[in-house]
Amino acid sequence: MEFRQKNYWLDTTDIPSGSPGFLPETADVAIIGAGFTGLSAARTLAKHGVNVAVVEAESIGWGASSRNGGMVLSGLKLSASQLVRRYGLDKARQMYGASIASIDLVEQIVREENIDCNFSRCGHLEVACKKSHFDAYGRDAEIIARDFNHQLRVIQKSDLPQEIGSTIYFGGMVDEVSAGVNPARYVGGLARAAINAGACVYEQTRAESIERAFRKGSAGFQLTTPKGTLWVRDVLIATSGYTGKVTPVLQKKIIPIGSFIIATERLSDELARELSPRKRMIYDSKNYLYYFRLTPDNRMLFGGRAAFFPETSDTVQRSAEILRRGLIDVYPQLRNTRVEYAWGGTLDFAFDIMPHAGQLDGMYYSVGYAGHGVAMATYLGTKIAEVICGSADENPYRDIPFPGAPFGLYDGRPWFLPFAGTWYKFLDWIS
Repeated sequence: MEFRQKNYWLDTTDIPSGSPGFLPETADVAIIGAGFTGLSAARTLAKHGVNVAVVEAESIGWGASSRNGGMVLSGLKLSASQLVRRYGLDKARQMYGASIASIDLVEQIVREENIDCNFSRCGHLEVACKKSHFDAYGRDAEIIARDFNHQLRVIQKSDLPQEIGSTIYFGGMVDEVSAGVNPARYVGGLARAAINAGACVYEQTRAESIERAFRKGSAGFQLTTPKGTLWVRDVLIATSGYTGKVTPVLQKKIIPIGSFIIATERLSDELARELSPRKRMIYDSKNYLYYFRLTPDNRMLFGGRAAFFPETSDTVQRSAEILRRGLIDVYPQLRNTRVEYAWGGTLDFAFDIMPHAGQLDGMYYSVGYAGHGVAMATYLGTKIAEVICGSADENPYRDIPFPGAPFGLYDGRPWFLPFAGTWYKFLDWIS
């Protein structure tokens, strides 16, 4: 199979460049990472008159923020019933409400900053791979309507052709509030908005160390980078799946998991309508899931956890072959369709599969989006920035337990991913 190992989204836009030169001696706030979290926080801080410096080891949007499927989704990785059992009804309501508010915030930023990123409230469709999965949809929809005041629509198998041109699923569930976006254009627009508001973004500037330090009697932190040292009052860690040794305590709480995507050649309008009549964001009900959608120019974008390890040339190649077979299983109509792009990125999962945002070792952080990062990273980056500016902390994830690995058997290197992949495949088989 011939294809380009290249991110399709990056062929649709130019990401802006960061600030030239070396770091200043001081700033008010340093943000580590120029993705959705860091740039949304930088935009908010700069608009409040805060002197903010974003340091990025690679380039703006280099990580998962430009490589994902562009799905702006409601809900969390855990189901509504799981949230209620684990955290209680009141906290679960706050968490679910935040997921809805996060989509509204993305739409608001796109509108206010005039970001041309193909944002569309197309809704999402979850499709059931087994009858038991479909039976659970009705229970989840009832809980969400009753306890969270949010409406989902269950789609019977007989009505599924109105939503998807595939016959392998047992039914579906639709949430109309979810959206789609071109993530590279969106993260580029966030960067422009932050820079225009006064934030400085330094690319190719890896944080090598962060240490507590006093300056003129004020407590803060000193960052060491290849472009100089910087003293700041506050630090926000916004590194997600690329969290590293500079924050070892946080690194041990985050599992970097590879996710891979292929994109086909452009499809005819007729075929595109057959495959996805309503142009939904679609994902299936497995743990080892597939997610797919039409791009604005009628390519079928098809992704999944084909290999759990982060992206390399070899994992992209192997994953593209696996995803190609999965694509044909879902859509036999595409058997003779050419795959033109394949790429990978790294997601961040916490051990409890929940987002986490708060303070650790005196530094702010926001991580653990588990595939829901387009909206949630934007939301939590903004919320933490508001807290730094003195607003009340309305983040529902700030005080929930943030577990590490059992028995401390994890040092930040995910040696157990092959076993985890096998376990989730087993769960999918028995569910």
